[in-house]
Amino acid sequence: MENPDMAAYANIQPSVMASVDILRQNLQALTQILDSQQQMLDRQQDWLQHSLVSFKMPKMTRDDDPEVCIEAFECHALMTRLDKGYWASQLGALVVGKAQAAYRTLSRDDARDYEHVKEAILYRLEIDPEHYHRLFRAKKGPDEKQPWVLLQLL
Repeated sequence: MENPDMAAYANIQPSVMASVDILRQNLQALTQILDSQQQMLDRQQDWLQHSLVSFKMPKMTRDDDPEVCIEAFECHALMTRLDKGYWASQLGALVVGKAQAAYRTLSRDDARDYEHVKEAILYRLEIDPEHYHRLFRAKKGPDEKQPWVLLQLL
């Protein structure tokens, strides 16, 4: 015959093992949640560190030439070593007027791509080679037929 203490122990052991398995699963889930939150915190701190540098650049005004502002932004971003992944969002925060409207109409995916943002802004403001042809023709008067005079005017 079996020892009565062993029979009781045999009945308790499966329930204890089930409890241990449940605790192990809960601990793994909590560890995954904690790791995920730590990664999000690291990304937020990285974003804040990079975006604080770019906020030192002044916002574009309605009187500013958008193309010049974009070039200045690019130079500033390169000099401050701003990660290119942040360029689109930072440029979007600095532009105003039609340029801001162009940025706001982009999808989330397009708004993350700096080259796409830049292209959309310039397109909305109708800044393309034809824009420069119009400027050239507007500057070219009857007295300025010599190319170097036109070049100096531009």
